[in-house]
Amino acid sequence: MWKPSQPEQPASNPVPEPVRPAPPSPALDSASRAGNAAAGDQATISKGLFIKGEISGSESLFIDGKVEGSVVLNGNRVTVGRNGHVAASITAREVVVLGKVRGNVTATDRVDIRAEGALTGDVAAARISIEDGAFFKGGIDIRKADAKPAGANNTAPEMAKAHA
Repeated sequence: MWKPSQPEQPASNPVPEPVRPAPPSPALDSASRAGNAAAGDQATISKGLFIKGEISGSESLFIDGKVEGSVVLNGNRVTVGRNGHVAASITAREVVVLGKVRGNVTATDRVDIRAEGALTGDVAAARISIEDGAFFKGGIDIRKADAKPAGANNTAPEMAKAHA
């Protein structure tokens, strides 16, 4: 607060305060709490790129170009953009299809096929969403999010009761 009774002091080389990043918004926190990578941790295959082979890693991926082969990003999100053409099997936590996908898709959480998207292949996921206007041709296998691998069913207590 300025007090008129004090003589003014000349400003001597004021040091600017360092710029601090803004705290993360609650919307980002809720989106990232399920293991979703932060907005800066997303790789992009742009419209002009063509990749043939296996893609694997530990961050989310946005595909707007062409990909052939396989995409394995366990625990992350794969988004196929409007210009994206994917002829590959995709394994991820979450898959969003806005472009064209030809291949099997396995997601531990969910698969979203948006209105402008097309997916030809089998889907295995805990949840699936197909918007009006989307194209889908293939089979759907809905799995529980905490599903155990096949053959790991615990039937020992039931067997013991049957033999008692």
